[in-house]
Amino acid sequence: MTVPPATQIINVIGSNSNDKIQPSNMKVMVKWWSKNFKIMISEFVSTFLLLFLGCMTCVPIDGQTVQPMYAPIGFGMVVLFNITTFGHISGAHMNPAVTLSAILWGTMSIPLGIMYVIAQCGGAIVGYGLLLSVSPIDLLPDSICTTVPHPNHLMYQALIIEIVLSTALGFINCAVWDPVNKEKQDAIPLKFGFTIAALSLAGGPLTGASMNPARSLAPAYWTGNWNTHWVYWVGPILGGAFAPIFYKFMWLEDDEKANRTQISNGQI
Repeated sequence: MTVPPATQIINVIGSNSNDKIQPSNMKVMVKWWSKNFKIMISEFVSTFLLLFLGCMTCVPIDGQTVQPMYAPIGFGMVVLFNITTFGHISGAHMNPAVTLSAILWGTMSIPLGIMYVIAQCGGAIVGYGLLLSVSPIDLLPDSICTTVPHPNHLMYQALIIEIVLSTALGFINCAVWDPVNKEKQDAIPLKFGFTIAALSLAGGPLTGASMNPARSLAPAYWTGNWNTHWVYWVGPILGGAFAPIFYKFMWLEDDEKANRTQISNGQI
């Protein structure tokens, strides 16, 4: 689930001189982009599929009622699929809050993180836009798949729920990244798929359980429904920032302790 940092500037020593020559900024940028282009495409496509397939479970069909469990289970299964398919390429973050957690965890550089967020938001917007074009009904009037708080919720209540849900998601990310669990990687797609489904079942009726600014951005962009949209940026970002900081302070062990823990658990 980790992604190598962006390419660093490499000093080249001339054959007839002891002076160090640095490549031009343009060459460095081209080298960095060529190395990370496939990673950006992975994030774009995975977030595209998250919105296209996930929001498809929210589309009401004539004569059929959309069951409350459709969307949570649908989004969870799409996350499972995406991590299985794209996890080894880019980590399949699909979420700016997860990318922020990775930056604070120390496994991703800030420039690469910014590119991740751009790819995620772009993929989400294109994914929901394509769903609009193939849906048998017009999704815009009722703002289908748009995350909004419960009508009886005050804004601070919705914000707290999104913070807690996003923190919970951040904790499982940190647990997967924890060196103690480096040998327990086989079931990662299942872990995240069921986590998203569970958190969505819990928080969906209250806030839509976004936990993901890109996921909320796309429907808001196309439907023009920006009501309380800020909640779905502030909440996940705060949760995504709090989780790695708290986890590293409270639970992350140094290398020596981690090795002892692995030995005691029979992992070494």
